Amino acid sequence: MADNVASALCYALGFITGIIFLVMAPYNQNRLVKFHAFQSIFFSVAAFIIRFGLGIVFGMMGFFGLTSLLMLMALVGLCFFIIWLYVIISTYQGKMVVLPIIGQLARQQAGL
Repeated sequence: MADNVASALCYALGFITGIIFLVMAPYNQNRLVKFHAFQSIFFSVAAFIIRFGLGIVFGMMGFFGLTSLLMLMALVGLCFFIIWLYVIISTYQGKMVVLPIIGQLARQQAGL
């Protein structure tokens, strides 16, 4: 499998495919694939933490918080989906997409 295809597939199912590509023999030696696998894992964890945190904060506000939460969660979910789609398409095209904060952590873990 080509590097760009393997790198794009790291994002397909979030942290699950990221972990799979980190343990698969030919790909865990490739720094580019390792970078995208780590970035996929970190992005998935960050998305979960942000959505969970927003749920707790707005959930404590009662009815107003719940209605605001539904609107905000839809917007946040759409933003994460757009970023995810952009990263997959760009990576497949061979572009190096480094997300803020998360990308730097992934670079350190991959040794880039």
